[in-house]
Amino acid sequence: MEIEQIYTGCLAEAAYYIESNGEAAIVDPLREVEPYIAMAEKRGAKIKYVLETHFHADFVSGHLDLAKKTGAKIVYGPTAVANFDAYIAEDGEELSLGNIKIKVLHTPGHTMESSTFLVLDENNKPHSIYSGDTLFIGDVGRPDLAVKTHLTQKDLAGHLFESLRNKIMPLPNDVIVYPGHGQGSACGKNMSKETFDTLGNQKATNYALRADMTKEEFIKEVTTGLVAPPQYFPKNAVMNKMGYTSFDDVMSQGLNFLSIVDFKAEMQKEGTIIIDTRHYSKFTAGFIPQSIFIGIDDNFAPWMGVLIEDLDAPILMIADEGREEEVITRMARVGYDNPVGFLKGGIEAWVADGSALDNINNYEPREFIETYKTQGLEVLDVRKQSEFESQHLEGAENFPLDFIYKSLGQLNKDKAYTVHCAGGYRSVAAASIMKKYGVKDVSNVLGGFNAMKVLDNAPVSAFHEQTTML
Repeated sequence: MEIEQIYTGCLAEAAYYIESNGEAAIVDPLREVEPYIAMAEKRGAKIKYVLETHFHADFVSGHLDLAKKTGAKIVYGPTAVANFDAYIAEDGEELSLGNIKIKVLHTPGHTMESSTFLVLDENNKPHSIYSGDTLFIGDVGRPDLAVKTHLTQKDLAGHLFESLRNKIMPLPNDVIVYPGHGQGSACGKNMSKETFDTLGNQKATNYALRADMTKEEFIKEVTTGLVAPPQYFPKNAVMNKMGYTSFDDVMSQGLNFLSIVDFKAEMQKEGTIIIDTRHYSKFTAGFIPQSIFIGIDDNFAPWMGVLIEDLDAPILMIADEGREEEVITRMARVGYDNPVGFLKGGIEAWVADGSALDNINNYEPREFIETYKTQGLEVLDVRKQSEFESQHLEGAENFPLDFIYKSLGQLNKDKAYTVHCAGGYRSVAAASIMKKYGVKDVSNVLGGFNAMKVLDNAPVSAFHEQTTML
């Protein structure tokens, strides 16, 4: 038996390759499926199953493309209703894979179709579980992401309690827990950086698996500290349930290099959005007016999902040469299937054409603190509310990037604002959106709060531990 965790940091997502005696199963694959196919081919194995723990909300799965290309059977647990050919397994059903078996455990709570896959080794001994968003390392899945259900989050949390107690916790302590996500995912509120663990250790350390916890205590614990999920979550869940455009078609469409004339013509079309994916230092120095900064060198895909509200919007892209396929791939992971193309020659072509650039002023941290203390500045802290409450610059206003479109109307377009985040990425994204909205004077603090809080003259609040990562 061979097991490999395929972890993607951008989405904090874990897919899995399970193989026995020439047969393989892929658990929760990402949109681009060629790596899984190549892995199986290299090992001389045939992909038999695509195992889906649930209808994912935070990314578009590769289940359809993978099944089409390999002939594999798509498997969901009980109650799943899909708009494509899929095998809906029964609770407790065992699927054969080479010399091992995979047992389907229906574990509703995160969503009602959520299931956990238990691998039984060659001796029929429980080896590992693939828990999706039911059980994380240090946390459990949030119970407020189910799409189109009459159940409340408290109802779902109750189902999750029963699933954990009756299906997962009775398993042997040496069973390995392989979750669907790690720290950084918005599918849980406080999960660990570790991406796997033994079930026994989770029973001992995971707050949600405390042996003497009552159902009422569990419901209160898992529902406290939740904030609204990103706007793209229900849209991705629908795509996973109803079907989507082939990834190959999306890539073919997007790898289109436009001349400056054609790029400008596309810019004029209603609803078109320009995404600049370069490093934020390059962006602030000069960008095409009305561009939104979402840098490829960070959590690009989730920020696309948060900041571009229309998944069907025509998208023009600015990228460093050689990274175009990466940009399209990571956009497609969260359902942006209408890329129009890239400016041929990038920002340099725009400059060579003599076209105007916009820019964002940058403060060095010490310069910013001195100016703030002596002259006063209107400061917006675009970190999450939980980060802000943990520690912040005295006098700053919390203006979370996660919910910026709900707050833009509060801004005075004729006022000067200075924005910062923790390190510099989110603040530039916020500044670009504020500029697009019409705010004329926006400055950014280089290095963000992490750089200013260590200065001896920085007026920061007392530190408090974060209780949630949301």
